[in-house]
Amino acid sequence: MLDLVHGSERVPASMLLPSTDACVPAVLLLHGFSSNKERMVQSVGRALQRRGVASLALDLPFHGERDGADDALPYRNPIALVGAWRAAVREARAATEWLGEQPEIDGTRLGVLGYSLGGFLALMMASEEPAVRAITLAAAGDLPDSTPYLSLLRRAVDPLRAVRQLAGRPLLLVNGRRDTTTRPAQAERLFARAEEPKELYWYEGGHWPPVSAIEHAAEWTSTRLAAGQVSSRTAGRRRTGS
Repeated sequence: MLDLVHGSERVPASMLLPSTDACVPAVLLLHGFSSNKERMVQSVGRALQRRGVASLALDLPFHGERDGADDALPYRNPIALVGAWRAAVREARAATEWLGEQPEIDGTRLGVLGYSLGGFLALMMASEEPAVRAITLAAAGDLPDSTPYLSLLRRAVDPLRAVRQLAGRPLLLVNGRRDTTTRPAQAERLFARAEEPKELYWYEGGHWPPVSAIEHAAEWTSTRLAAGQVSSRTAGRRRTGS
């Protein structure tokens, strides 16, 4: 457990390191709505650690150790919501920079993995941060058609615009066929707009990925960061998990 400082904000974080003396790749983990850093650490963080990859998980604003009263959540106010999203993206960029400066970490091999809301934020951050070399989004996609003030939100946080700005960095989408929170059509829209190399991995389930999908995400991420590039043989494909 550690605290990062971004401006006047204390950002609680948790870091996992593999057992090695060598510099290792690392991944920033961003959790979903109403979740926290611990869930990311104990799921995909452990899976990455077994593959020799470090991870840093944050508590996003209004979540985990930064939780406030229910009426502090800004989702009813679109202007406040955009402000909170932008603050979270800035914190994620600062955390990525901090991660790359640590002596145990190879700063040339950094990735980001976001789940649900964290996936939207991971995409926004990666679109602005070229140091991120691999992007993994779980249960994320384009904004839903039913989003209040959709046109207003797209001016500030448009996943379809952001995914084009990845500029050829490898992208993995991990999505559930029966997800009613981030629906399959949202994942398909984002995948269609992304450039190669990209992969869309489907699992037979709802919003939270099963162990097999988490393991696939960890394996894909660790392989891309180990190699530093993606093979053209794996680009642009869709896969379905067991």
